[in-house]
Amino acid sequence: MLLRARGLLALTIFSLLLPSATCQNDDLGVKNGYTTLKTANFNVKLVRDAQVLASLTPAGDTFDFLPFDLLSARAGNGQYHWGDITFRYRVAGDDNGTWIDGDSAAARKPVAALPITSSSSSNGSLAAANLSPTLPTSSPLNVTREWLDVAGDLALRFTLTNAHPSAALELGSLGFPAEFNSIFTRRAVGATQRLCSLSDPYIGMHAGYIRAAPVRGTGSALVVTPLNANSPLEAYRNLDEPVYEATGYGSQTFEGFYEWQVHSGAWAEHEWSSAQPWNAPSSRTLGPGEAVQFGVRFSLARGGVRDLDVAVRRTGTPVAVGVPGYIIPVGSSAQLFLQADARVLAVSSEPVESLAFSELGQGQGVLVTPSPDFWGRARVTVEYEDGKVQTVHYFVTKPAAQAIGDLGRFLTTEQWFDDTSDPFGRAYSVMSYDYETRSIVTQDPRVWIAGLSDEGGVGAYLAAMAKQVIQPDAEEVSKLEMFVDRVLWGTIQTKDFAVRKSIFYYEPTAVPKYTYNTSIDWTSWTSWSQEDAYGIGRAYDYVHVAAAYWSLYRVGRAYPELLNSHDWKWYLNQAYSTVIRCTQSDVTYKELGLMGETVFGEILTDLTREGLTSEANTLTKAMRSRATQWDSEEVPYGSEMAWDSTGQEGVYYWAKHFGFTKTVTKTINSVLGYTPTVPHWGWNGNARRYWDNIYGGKLQRIERQIHHYGSALNSLVLLSAFRSNPSDPYLLQVGYGGSSGPLSSINEDGFASASFHSWPDTLRWDGYSGDYGPGFLGMVLGSGTFVARHDTFGLLAYGGTLLSSAEDKVSVQVTAPVSRRVFIGPLGVTITLDAGNIQDFTYESTSGAISLTLVQLSNTPKAVATVLWIETNDSSIYSVSEPVAVRERLGWQIPLSADGQVVVQLRRG
Repeated sequence: MLLRARGLLALTIFSLLLPSATCQNDDLGVKNGYTTLKTANFNVKLVRDAQVLASLTPAGDTFDFLPFDLLSARAGNGQYHWGDITFRYRVAGDDNGTWIDGDSAAARKPVAALPITSSSSSNGSLAAANLSPTLPTSSPLNVTREWLDVAGDLALRFTLTNAHPSAALELGSLGFPAEFNSIFTRRAVGATQRLCSLSDPYIGMHAGYIRAAPVRGTGSALVVTPLNANSPLEAYRNLDEPVYEATGYGSQTFEGFYEWQVHSGAWAEHEWSSAQPWNAPSSRTLGPGEAVQFGVRFSLARGGVRDLDVAVRRTGTPVAVGVPGYIIPVGSSAQLFLQADARVLAVSSEPVESLAFSELGQGQGVLVTPSPDFWGRARVTVEYEDGKVQTVHYFVTKPAAQAIGDLGRFLTTEQWFDDTSDPFGRAYSVMSYDYETRSIVTQDPRVWIAGLSDEGGVGAYLAAMAKQVIQPDAEEVSKLEMFVDRVLWGTIQTKDFAVRKSIFYYEPTAVPKYTYNTSIDWTSWTSWSQEDAYGIGRAYDYVHVAAAYWSLYRVGRAYPELLNSHDWKWYLNQAYSTVIRCTQSDVTYKELGLMGETVFGEILTDLTREGLTSEANTLTKAMRSRATQWDSEEVPYGSEMAWDSTGQEGVYYWAKHFGFTKTVTKTINSVLGYTPTVPHWGWNGNARRYWDNIYGGKLQRIERQIHHYGSALNSLVLLSAFRSNPSDPYLLQVGYGGSSGPLSSINEDGFASASFHSWPDTLRWDGYSGDYGPGFLGMVLGSGTFVARHDTFGLLAYGGTLLSSAEDKVSVQVTAPVSRRVFIGPLGVTITLDAGNIQDFTYESTSGAISLTLVQLSNTPKAVATVLWIETNDSSIYSVSEPVAVRERLGWQIPLSADGQVVVQLRRG
């Protein structure tokens, strides 16, 4: 398993840490050349001996969706390609019978090519083969494979025939391995951007598909859809391949490949028996002599990722679009727009009691409303008149405010560490937690997890701090101030504002009275000594500490009575000084974009609002230097990893702040390249992360993570970009999905997990709280209510409910997790508060007038007043016409009623 080394690029140490073979056989027959084919939309290369797909480029383009340049390193047995097939079968009726495996890649032999006659070619057949030579000789299943031209697209079709003379066979598994060029191993950063692509599934049965997009986010995208009614995407299985040094399968530089599963009953019966599957597992019976055809179709989205739904619809596959997405808090509803060739016959949910449905107008789809008593995963099944079945996957949370309140209580009670005898000085603090054992993680060989630093160790306290910004609690704030005085300032952070990598370490001689767990292996590089743990050179760690101080600054500014140890000025200065310390020469990685560093921008904004000009200028100069460097680089979003999705947020923020439009556009595209939108709560807005459970999770493996912190942090890029360009609702669709991710991670008790495990043998939340906090910070900084106009679906509200939509007047109820921020797309206006809550708002399209209903947050201290800030895209000026308001911190200070509502009228001009 490849592990990341602090202070070294993982790519540099790759060959030292990855156990692998150095060479392999050419079992694929690459040496014998290729067969070249063309369709109207694609240029195709097949390996001649195996007839598997070697290269797939759009017609008129050189970009290859497959790793053709590394094919010689992927030519061994057990390495999968498009055109391979796996299956399991047994004699029908023998429910206790052993499943027998078939796998075309396990022990390769050249397949038996079948002739392409003029008749077959006129019907679209480009190449065909009998796969019997490369399948087990004892198999009674005869398998032939065809490559087809379907209306200019490429298609892959298998015909499975039961050759047994008398017995019916149960087909319990059938899968098509899916290969894309997601191999970053030993590639230069620029080459990765030019050559690689990333794929994600929509596990939606007959409406299911796999989408692939270039890493750079521009150029044609690819979509793979069912070829016929026999080929639903029922499950998505991770493939186990041998590891070779040249590519590093299943490592930080090469996540690995997955498989389109048409039937998954055999896997669900055994390996996946403890997991709750996305779709009901199925099998199929083939009578003696019966033949069935299965397959998939490859289509281009020439317009790029924004054109993927259009490409899907061109194949006759149904499309669903959910607004605001597929994570729904109780007390709100979601619109599900359906587009299909056939009429909808029925819509149902599993569990049955989880969701209720009502029709949207004009046959567009359904309104989805969660049951007030339900929490967790829910599957919607849409049945169409032509026999197709589509599944859409939702996650229902508690009401947003309640879930966030539960989180704060759990963090400051169950995760509150108060053992003052601890020799590492961790009392009093909010620490990492193991929900499976219901205990605080006081020891882990990855010392930062128990050491209150790095992402895996700050996840708990950072979430507790950020929670106070949007939902302050007096008791929680009191504890967090104790944490600042006892642990953060002076232990995690030295008095010169340097931040240590960990305050827990493995060095028995340094703490002779402390008992280390002898069942733990302390010999790994992850078990730092005191000297290593106390290193101050990792810039990423400074963001978390700055964010913690900034959070209490915001609390103290809006609710000054809640602070006892220090006033708001002290916290803002601590935040500012931490950022400046991060820029010093003894700190590494500062030249990279840092996850969560949007908070640096918030600190700069607040320094400016407070009139702290000297500090603001110093911070601006430091950030401009970084942004100028990034603007000169081909790929500015670097990381300590070979490829990463964490640098983009910081690069985007400062490039936009300083007007580097080229870098802004490039970075937005990069985020869109690895962040999908599909009708599934897990993948919708889920920025690609796949190695962080190695460093912050309990179940440690390389695996596509669901709603790890990357989702909400990358959503900051897209939501900001949408506010700048409200004519592009695709940015909002993807961004809001990512921003909602942290809400789904909070369970019914209030525990928040690092991420959800996507492999089908698990499909559950990780046991550790891990690095959850940075994602929650992202939600705090980015979430809100967004109004957008969509060319197809009309006026939409994300994080809100349209109460009325007359020709010139629109009213919206706020339902977002963060109820202090609204963006009115048709006006290009952003409104934020520092206290209280926006309950609802109304705007007039013609005059631009806006009316806001402000109330106190429930179950929180009462604010005397709030400051309201107004930003506009067109530099127009808004003022508060009612009630009487005064200018404060470049905004408007508005008195709040202790128990009632305040209606605020804004006028333009």
